[in-house]
Amino acid sequence: MTTTPRRGRRPGSPDTRAAILAAARERFARQGYAGTSVRGVAAAAGVDSALVHHYFGAKEDLFIAALELRVDPREVVPQLLAGGIEGAGERLVRTFLDVWDDEETRLPLLALLRGAVEPGGDRLVRDGFVRMVLEPLGAGLGVDRAELRMALTASQLFGLVLFRYVIRVEPLASAPVEELVATYAPVVQGYLSDPLP
Repeated sequence: MTTTPRRGRRPGSPDTRAAILAAARERFARQGYAGTSVRGVAAAAGVDSALVHHYFGAKEDLFIAALELRVDPREVVPQLLAGGIEGAGERLVRTFLDVWDDEETRLPLLALLRGAVEPGGDRLVRDGFVRMVLEPLGAGLGVDRAELRMALTASQLFGLVLFRYVIRVEPLASAPVEELVATYAPVVQGYLSDPLP
């Protein structure tokens, strides 16, 4: 006798949404964005994939929800592209600091960053920041050698985050945002538009 899989909410589980998110976080961390399917997340959570779509929409929306970000990277990229390559370094550094300086936004980001050194955690950072922000930014700006330029940009920004927000090295930890923008923006702009060796 064959049984049909139960659709909808799992029996005995009042928080199906949380179960889906937990399964999604684990899958995205272990398999990366490309290797994770909505069907696989649904199976791990013990629900039908239609329920995953009901709660979260497309896979990209599920990924954003799993990262617990208050800022949707897909909405940030068009703002960064406004004005083209000129001034893109300043816009990127300013936006990055605005996001990280917001305490409510910073807490899940810190968890994500600290998790980057755990097995599979690197995929969340790579898929979350590189795939959803830097790659579209590089493509939208039309930079040459985009993969290298975006990796250099990421190294600069994550170095700043590490020293300012994680290990809190002074004077970076308490430096005014405008001072940091003035210092870092030309460097990031150079990664985006200056000739590379």
